[in-house]
Parts: sequence; C-alpha cells; structure tokens
Amino acid sequence: MWQSVLDRVLSSLIAQGALRVTYPNGETCLYGDGSAPAPEIHIHDEGLVARLCRNPELAFGEGYMDGTLTTGDSSLEDVLRVAIRNVAAGNFPPVYHWIDQVRFMLRPIQQRNTTGLARRNVAHHYDISDEFYRLMLDEDMQYSCAYFSDPGMTLEQAQAAKKAHIARKLCLKPGSHVLDIGCGWGGLALTLARDHGARVTGLTLSQNQYETARERAARAGLQDRIEIRLQDYRELDGEFDRIVSVGMLEHVGAPHYREFFTKVANLLHPDGVALIHTIGRNGPPTNQSPWLNKYIFPGGYVPSLSELVQPISYTGLWNLDIESLRLHYAMTLRCWRENFEANLDRVRAMYDDRFIRMWRFYLTICILVFEERDQTVFQFQLGHRRDAVPLTRDYLYSENDRLRDAAE
Repeated sequence: MWQSVLDRVLSSLIAQGALRVTYPNGETCLYGDGSAPAPEIHIHDEGLVARLCRNPELAFGEGYMDGTLTTGDSSLEDVLRVAIRNVAAGNFPPVYHWIDQVRFMLRPIQQRNTTGLARRNVAHHYDISDEFYRLMLDEDMQYSCAYFSDPGMTLEQAQAAKKAHIARKLCLKPGSHVLDIGCGWGGLALTLARDHGARVTGLTLSQNQYETARERAARAGLQDRIEIRLQDYRELDGEFDRIVSVGMLEHVGAPHYREFFTKVANLLHPDGVALIHTIGRNGPPTNQSPWLNKYIFPGGYVPSLSELVQPISYTGLWNLDIESLRLHYAMTLRCWRENFEANLDRVRAMYDDRFIRMWRFYLTICILVFEERDQTVFQFQLGHRRDAVPLTRDYLYSENDRLRDAAE
C-alpha cells in the first residue's frame, strides 16, 4: 500500500528534471520529465517507504543517516537538488501543505526558548569535539558565513574579509567596549581587540567555546581586553559602545525576537552601533526543517525579513543599513564540506558512519537551500541615532580597505 502512495507522491512532486527510485521489492520507477542523467535513490526498507509518505523530509534524512536509503552511483547533492527544486516549485500534494500549516501554528511551542532550553540546545550542537570543528573550519574557527569579496578567495581569506567588513560597519574607535553576543570560539573578539583596539565582552552558552575562547585570549596576551562569559544575553546588564552578534539569532526563536532586539536596544549606548548578522529568508515566514531541528539545531529557526523588521521597529532603533549576502554562505559551506571530506579518516576515528552521513547530509542540504531556495544572510546595522554611521556606504569599500583585506 505505502509503495503505491509514495509512487503517487513522487509522480506529483517530480515535474522538473528526473529521479530514478528503486523500491525494496526491486522495482525501479523513473519520475519526472525523463531528462538525463537522472540521479537515483535506493530504498532498502519497507518501513522507510511508509515514513517517507508521512514525513518526507525527516524520513529522507533519517534514511540516509541509517543507510536504509542510498544514492547508488549518484551524488547526494544531485538527488537533493532535484527534490529541492520541485518542492520550491510547489509540486507537493495538498495534504503536505495542510500539515505544514498545522506545524506553523505550533511554532510558539516548538520555539519556546527559555534560558535552560537555550543552554541544552547549544550544547547539542556546539559541545561536540572542538577537534572535529577544527578539521572543517578555517584556522580562526569562524562557524558562520564568510564574505567572498573576491570569488577566488580561500576560506581563510573570506573569513578574514568577513571580520573586516563587520569591523568597518561597527565604526570602531580606540577603546570602544564591544559586546559580542554568541562569541563562538572567540575569533571575532580576538580580531576586534588585537587589530582595532577594542575591549570585548563575549557571551556564549557553550562550555567548549567558553573554555577555548578564554584560552585563546590568554595565549594572545589579550585577557585584559577580552572577557568571555558563560552567560545568556538576557541575564546581562550594562551599556556597550558597540554590539555585534554573528550567527546567534538563528537560535533565538521567533517568539523571542522582540525580547532580543529590546535587550540590544537597552544595552546599546545612545551613540552606539550594533551589527546583527543572521541567516534569513527572502520570503514569507515558514517552518524550520524537521530533520535539522531534530538532529542539528534543536530550537533553531531561520527568520524571514518580515519577522525581524517588526520587532526592531518596536525598539525605536534605526535600521541604518540592511545588507543581503546572497550566495556567500553556499560558498562557505562548500569549503566546509570539502574540508570535511578531505579529513574523513580523522573524522571516522572520532565518530561512526551514521554521524558522518548525518554531517554530510547537513552540509549538503544547507548548500542547496542557499542555492535553490530563498535563504540568504542578512546584516542589520542598528543605532539609536540616524547619524550614528556615515550617510553613504563609501566608508565600507575604500581602496585602502580592499588592499588591507587582500593582505590579510
């Protein structure tokens, strides 16, 4: 029964391109417009067929992780690209749209992000081995979208350019006190303190990141300029000349956006500048991927632009600038995946094959949503005063800055 249901679903879904599916009973079906080459999947378990009908995205990821769904001679990327293009075209049967609407109504419950839940969610993803992340990331351990001001940049150069771009948007002055919300392993804090003369207070909820960032600051002789705290931003008081947050808003959850931006406004000096860098959607609000939510980022959510502009407006802060970095994250993720695959033997010494397939699926699906769907990266430059930054973007792109970035 379930095979016939999945057959009808795929016949409706795959309208652009083609997909070849081999079922557990050995039957092979070709779906789509017949264009070649058609990537293929092999389903090895009858139970997975039923799960693919009930919750396609979750079941596909789980099947790939468990090895009950394989891609034969095709690449995972080619298979997922066909699926994602057709989902984006709205070819799913109506019942799945109704299920999505129910899930959308449940978002306030799923994204409830108390301080206790926030710590557990962060630990799930970031408190695995630092050594694993070192195999995948650049030397500075920047785990967020790089800035490819030149498409030929290496990952190291693009991450340095990202930090330089953010520093210019912060309009730093010597001695500026910067709050870094979600400071990761401390790379941005080190750059702002060492290269721009700032004092930095960094916040993280990850025990691993806290220990590593403190160790890096001490090793660089900057412990007098950098303070790393294991603390939720909601528990912080004080006033800061500059506030920066890179890749943290994705963990806040839609019900807490007004709370987040109100806290930023309250912590920011009247003459200050804040820079919020986050993955976002160039489309209407929707649901988070059930697979990503279960296995990679519990409690996470990628907001649409409309979901962010409104809570910012309630704070009275000025949107001094909004920039969309459209394909930079896809390029970043491709570098991470290349590093991951190049270090597979060392990863396998740490984790089992299921973890490896999970991580490969995560990196690949994320590349494709930036290339095929509506995901981008937004940088919001905020301030209490409309003249807190120069009136044009010329200060971001001067020739001297470009030469400095190239040197870095």
